[in-house]
Amino acid sequence: MIIRNETGSDMEAISKVTIAAFKSLAISQHTEQFIINALRKANALTVSLVAEIDGQVVGHIAFSPVTISDGSTGWYGLGPVSVFPEHQKKGIGKSLIHEGLSLLKKKGGQGCVLVGHPDYYLRLGFQNIRN
Repeated sequence: MIIRNETGSDMEAISKVTIAAFKSLAISQHTEQFIINALRKANALTVSLVAEIDGQVVGHIAFSPVTISDGSTGWYGLGPVSVFPEHQKKGIGKSLIHEGLSLLKKKGGQGCVLVGHPDYYLRLGFQNIRN
């Protein structure tokens, strides 16, 4: 598996993997591919990575800047992260997340927030903060 930055020729593959990954997820509004495209159009994708196996995109992750209510700077939102269903539970999503977080840290990122399944993200070191 290769993890690399997205290129202009990856857009269709990223949409396909995102649609497939969220298709059967009950909590999804099935708009994730539109969110990625809107972030890209707004030049707000700080990190956008694909996972490739044998030349085929099988996963994608996006990170974009977020505004924190206390005025903290250097924070990013993770998501969506998508992996084709037949490639899930093989560590691809985890690898994308770790690589993306590493890149954000190198860029001076101070933190990362997300909305997602707590059981999955808690295993990756995220904390569930509730006010």
